[in-house]
Amino acid sequence: MRARTGLVEIDGQLITARNLAESVHSIMQRLADTRSFSVCTLNLDHLVKLRTNQAFRDAYAKAEIVIPDGFPIVAFARMKGVQLERAAGSDLIAPLCREAAASGYPVYLFGSTLDTLCAAGRALRRSFPDLEIAGAYAPPHHFDVASREADEAIRIIGQSGARICLVALGAPGQELFAARAVDAVEGVAFLGIGASLDFIAGTQTRCPVILRKLNLEWAWRAASDPRRLVPRYAACAALFAQLYARYAWRNLRPRKI
Repeated sequence: MRARTGLVEIDGQLITARNLAESVHSIMQRLADTRSFSVCTLNLDHLVKLRTNQAFRDAYAKAEIVIPDGFPIVAFARMKGVQLERAAGSDLIAPLCREAAASGYPVYLFGSTLDTLCAAGRALRRSFPDLEIAGAYAPPHHFDVASREADEAIRIIGQSGARICLVALGAPGQELFAARAVDAVEGVAFLGIGASLDFIAGTQTRCPVILRKLNLEWAWRAASDPRRLVPRYAACAALFAQLYARYAWRNLRPRKI
C-alpha cells in the first residue's frame, strides 16, 4: 500500500483532498495508475463508527483518497488551521462522471436496488451522453461483503471494463467492500457514495439546497426517519461536542516559545 500524504488529521483520520475540485482531480490523476484504489468520504457518522469498528478503521487506512464530507469535518479542520470545503459524495458524482466521460473511463453502479441503478444510469447518460455505464449490480438484502456472493460481484466488476465503481451500500459496508475489492481487481477506483444514486434516480429526495447551505442536512434526514436516525445523530452530536471541546482547548492553550 502506498503511503498517503494528507492535509489534516481529524480524530486520527487523515484527509487528503481540500475540496470538490481537488477530490475529482485526485481521483482522475490516480486512475492513470493501473492499481485499484478506494476513496472514502469522511463525515461525523463515520468518525463515530471508526471508534468502535476495527474493520472499518482498516478499510479507511487502506483508502488512498479521503475527502471531507460534512460541515463538522470542515469546522474541525479550520480549528486546526486548515481550510477545507465540504465535498459530499452526492456532489462528487456529476463532476467525476463528466471527467470519466471525457477520458473514456467506464463507470459501474453497485448497491441500492436494480430499479434505482437503472434509473440512475439513465439519468447519468442523459447528463453525460458520452459516459459508458459498464454494468450495474444490486446485491440482495443483508448482503455480506465477506461472502462468496461478494467475491462473485467483485469478479463481475473486474471483468466489466469499469474504471470507476460507485458503491452505494452505506457505511461501513461500502468501505469494507471496497477494501476487499481493491486487492482482487486491477485498475478500478471504488467510491463509497451512500444514498447518492437514489438521489440521482429520484427514489429518495435529497435535502433542499437552502438547508444544506445552513448545515442542517442532518435535521432533514432525522425528520425523514426519526426512529432509525435520531439515535445515530445523538451519537454524532456527542462526538461533535467532544471534538469541538478538544480542538477549542488546544487553541486556547498558551503556546510554548
